[in-house]
Amino acid sequence: MIKQALFVLALCLQSSWVVAAVDWFKDENGKTKWQHLANFSSGTLIIILSITAIYLLIYSRRAHKANRELTIIKNELEQRVEERTAALKDSNNKLIESNHLLESEVDQHVITANQLRSSESYIKDILTSMPLMLVGLDKEGRVTQWNRRVEELSGVAAEKALGKTLWEAYPTMTVVPEHIQQAIEQNKIIHLKQSLRSLSHYDITIYPLNGPEPGVVILVDDVSKETTAENLLIHNDKMSFMGELASSMAHDINIPLQAILMDLKRFKNIMADNPLTLEQGGNDKMALLESIHSDMSDKGDQVSKIIHNLLTFARNRHSEKQMADIVDVMEHTVNLGKEVITVSDGLMFKQVKLEWQVEKGLPQVPCYITELQQVFLSLFRHACIALQKKAGMENFEPTIKIILSESYDNMWIKIQHNGIGLTSEEQMNLFEPFFSTTQQADSFDTGEHLSFSYYIITEQHQGHMAVTSDPAVGSTFHMQIPITR
Repeated sequence: MIKQALFVLALCLQSSWVVAAVDWFKDENGKTKWQHLANFSSGTLIIILSITAIYLLIYSRRAHKANRELTIIKNELEQRVEERTAALKDSNNKLIESNHLLESEVDQHVITANQLRSSESYIKDILTSMPLMLVGLDKEGRVTQWNRRVEELSGVAAEKALGKTLWEAYPTMTVVPEHIQQAIEQNKIIHLKQSLRSLSHYDITIYPLNGPEPGVVILVDDVSKETTAENLLIHNDKMSFMGELASSMAHDINIPLQAILMDLKRFKNIMADNPLTLEQGGNDKMALLESIHSDMSDKGDQVSKIIHNLLTFARNRHSEKQMADIVDVMEHTVNLGKEVITVSDGLMFKQVKLEWQVEKGLPQVPCYITELQQVFLSLFRHACIALQKKAGMENFEPTIKIILSESYDNMWIKIQHNGIGLTSEEQMNLFEPFFSTTQQADSFDTGEHLSFSYYIITEQHQGHMAVTSDPAVGSTFHMQIPITR
């Protein structure tokens, strides 16, 4: 636009100058001086052309600068286009990759959904066919799960039970609402037992659920057969223990009774050989009869004390433990053993040397006193049998050592003897019911039985019992009883 304005201005100037020049270059006569006019016009034209050339030069430079700027802008635009193209290409590749991943994820979700449906169906089949009664309840006690076993025992179909409270669906259920609330609020497992007329036995377990919807799962296991078998085993064990105790008592009674019978036979033989009266028999016969009478009286007293001990054991048993001084219990048992323990070959417990090692200040122990006395009597009897086997050796003095001490909140009781010890096989089988070192019925010695003693220490007193022995040195019985209840 500037260019056009300059061009118009130049034309105007040129026209004005031409008109003025024509008037100016006339002589006095009015004739035009064409030579001067031509020179002036050419000079003017040269000036105008020079100005135009300068303008064109300036415009050319501006145009060149503008072209450079346009080139730079073009290059920047091309670079931006390339960058945008590359970005779009990368985005397109990522989108394609994302589509592939999405397709793969969708396929995986389809597989997972199928597996979940399969697992759900599988779990449902397990819950339905499992032999335990399974009932699911929400926090209000409404039934959410009711398997086939519950249907069989309750006679209520799952369709009728679902949505109802447990006690509406199954009124005879032992579980009460308080059990459900306790399991949910305290978040702990609750175990219950139910017995119906001692014929049917059930173990009931309530498991709390910690999901978004609180609730419980109740498992009811019919353990009637297991309980019956367990009770039978316990009964058999008790009968074995009682049989062992009875056989031990019978063994103790049999020894003095056999002696009494032997004295009676001797008296009968004396009377058969000489039917005279005692006055006619002389002093020797009188002394013999007095000896037989005295021996029979002692043996009779021994039998009476053994029976009294058995009756005391049967009558004085308590259902709860009593606090007792273990030293007093041991001393009482030692005195009782001196009266009732006699082995078949004649060694009596009162003939055995006793050594005591008692720690001072021993605390009282919660225990069943009469049961502990029978344990100590059995160990003393077992020791006397082992001592009798060694009685014929030279310079042998039968000895039993009693050690009582406290350690780590337990009462430690040790009974040692220096008789014939036990072999490794005998030590392994010593605490089994009716264990014997011989297979012959006539030589079966009840004094070797210690299963009853082991049961009293380990089961009734929650303690431990063991034996260490060497056939040439003797045996030591170790007992550990907790001091605290």
